[in-house]
Amino acid sequence: MTTVLLSLGSNVQPRRYLHAAVTALRERFGALQVSPAYRTAAVGFDGPAFLNNGVAIQTDLPLQELDDWLHALEDTHGRDRSGPRFSDRTLDIDVVFYGDLVVEGPGHLRIPRPELKHAFVLKPLADIAPDFIDPVSGQDLATLWRAHKQHGEAFEVVDLDPGVAD
Repeated sequence: MTTVLLSLGSNVQPRRYLHAAVTALRERFGALQVSPAYRTAAVGFDGPAFLNNGVAIQTDLPLQELDDWLHALEDTHGRDRSGPRFSDRTLDIDVVFYGDLVVEGPGHLRIPRPELKHAFVLKPLADIAPDFIDPVSGQDLATLWRAHKQHGEAFEVVDLDPGVAD
């Protein structure tokens, strides 16, 4: 089994879609580690704030099969890929780490994800997997987070209960 760290985000009915994604991941992969959800500003475009969280799973699925399954999950939950890359979205799920694998393509697939540099990706993953080693830097996620320029800032934690209004 491989440890996989995922970054989840949504800025369209985010409680609903992140809750649904975590539920689907739990149904498919069993026990999960799930970080708190944090509200963060949109990056790369003007839009509503995002909710972001991290999830750790154990899987024996090969990376491409997992990535395809996650894309189908996004699509099932209304992901629209016809617009600009940086835009509002119901659900975005990225494989940030797949064990100690380092991948540079083909296509969009890059592991570790370059978005790891953003607090909205790194903080949730450091919350749930502080001892996980980034195969590129050789440092654990807790160390990377402590070195991040936003370490020590307050982040708004949001309950993912879908019954709460967004």
